[in-house]
Amino acid sequence: MEFSAKQIAAFIGGTVDGDANAVVHTFAKIEEAQEGSLTFLSNPKYTPYIYSTRATIVLVNNDFEPEQPVAATLIRTANAYESLAKLMTLYNASQPHTSGISSLAYVDKTARIGEGVSIAPFAYVGKDVEIGEGTVLNPHVVIYDGCKIGAHCTLHAGCVIGADGFGFAPAADGYDKIPQIGNVVIEDNVEIGANTCIDRATMGSTIIHKGAKLDNLIQVAHNVVVGSNTVMAAQSGIAGSTKVGEWCMIGGGAGITGHVSIGNRVQAGAHTGITGNVKDDTTVSGYPHMEQHKFRRSYAALRSLPEMMTELNALKKEVEALKKQLTPEE
Repeated sequence: MEFSAKQIAAFIGGTVDGDANAVVHTFAKIEEAQEGSLTFLSNPKYTPYIYSTRATIVLVNNDFEPEQPVAATLIRTANAYESLAKLMTLYNASQPHTSGISSLAYVDKTARIGEGVSIAPFAYVGKDVEIGEGTVLNPHVVIYDGCKIGAHCTLHAGCVIGADGFGFAPAADGYDKIPQIGNVVIEDNVEIGANTCIDRATMGSTIIHKGAKLDNLIQVAHNVVVGSNTVMAAQSGIAGSTKVGEWCMIGGGAGITGHVSIGNRVQAGAHTGITGNVKDDTTVSGYPHMEQHKFRRSYAALRSLPEMMTELNALKKEVEALKKQLTPEE
């Protein structure tokens, strides 16, 4: 399908700077784009490419001011990245999609499957599972008994929903397993990345609220609650019974200890180790976590530590020399 600059601008509420009749039929990265493609510029690091890109149309933010001529037609918008997402969603919806249950998938006869659900080969759906309309299960997705998946969710290859939580009680001769009799509830419009694991609750439910987006290789432990529209990057993990608020952003490799409360709109940098409660609207980094401005000051001091040690040793030598000068000889 082809779209003109003026059609695209009308759809995203932007303005055309250049040829309003310029036509595109595909998307591309700004540094690799060819004629007939649409790309975008939102990260200042990629600004040099806009002067050499062969893309026909480039989405830019309203405040972009070129420093030299740009051959491409520009569409100015309040948020180029957000506008790109809308356009790609429109494009994706226009492409043919298959739905239905593959003959190579296993779906228990007691499972309740909504309309328009797609279940790929080698996916497994256990007893009494509920799946809402329009949800997509990719190959090798496993949903254990009794779990509930909302509408219009996407579960990528190899993710496991509802495996036992990590519950063991120390005993004289080892560890006694604590039965995990709860389930997992995933609400509408949630996306779960490949090989991510969400454990069933010991009692009650592990809950991923609507609109949350979880990347690949994430561990969510038993009885965790993830708030709506929270996003988590790859290799992050949440220990048991922790509550994460709404609209949070958890960086890659971050770890959150168990039984703590993370407020709404919290941002955690990559590899942050959160060891306690975090208030609303806080940005944290480091291990153990601290507010980001404190972490930056601490890290700056840490980087200067070798020089500080050299200066300290030199001062110690000077002090010792002064002591010898001031100490009367016997």
